[in-house]
Parts: sequence; C-alpha cells; structure tokens
Amino acid sequence: MSLSKRWTVLGIIALLAYQIFWHSLMAPPESVAAWLVTFLFALPLIPVCILLMMKHRTFAFWGGTLALFYFCHGVMEAWTLPEIWPLGIGEALISVWVIMAASWDGMRARFSKKPAEKTA
Repeated sequence: MSLSKRWTVLGIIALLAYQIFWHSLMAPPESVAAWLVTFLFALPLIPVCILLMMKHRTFAFWGGTLALFYFCHGVMEAWTLPEIWPLGIGEALISVWVIMAASWDGMRARFSKKPAEKTA
C-alpha cells in the first residue's frame, strides 16, 4: 500500500472518529437523541470502511468523494454557528486531508515531468 493510501486510511478513520466525538460528546443536539444524530453522520462512512477492510482498490476514491460532503458540512457549521465554529473548521480540515491524500497519486502522475517525445 502506498504512502498516500495509508494517509487516506488514517484520514477516513479520523473523520469517522471526529463525527462520533463531535455529535455525541462535544456538541450533542438538544432536540434529538445524540446517538441518532451520531449514527446518521457516521453512516455514510461505513461503506467506505467496509471497502477499506476488504482492501478494495476504490476505497480512496470513495473516501475522497465522500469527504467533499463532510467538507461542505464543516464549512456550513463554522459559518452559521459561531459557538461551535472550531468543530466545523476541524471537520473541514480533516476532509481536506482525506481529499488530498486520496488524490495524491493521481496528481503526482499528472504533473510529474515526462520525458520529451522524439519527433521523426
């Protein structure tokens, strides 16, 4: 497994742990059961974790794609709720970590210097 995939694994696990930490411990909802909100926010990450445990080759792609939604949620929470803005920023930062790690190999292949082609 490449280094970028290992960083992606760490980021996905961190994002899952962050959802549990945020919605059950740091800022539990007042009107709904905390376990329900925690479950609903962690639920999209479960298929990615299953792909990860199966060592499926597309886990990084799906983790990065899903992290885009968590990024949007983190920015929205940081922007609209001033009392918990650090939690939203934390979620956005972890999401950027996952997105960058998941796409690192592709970006390196795309922007690496290629040998000049000979013309006849």
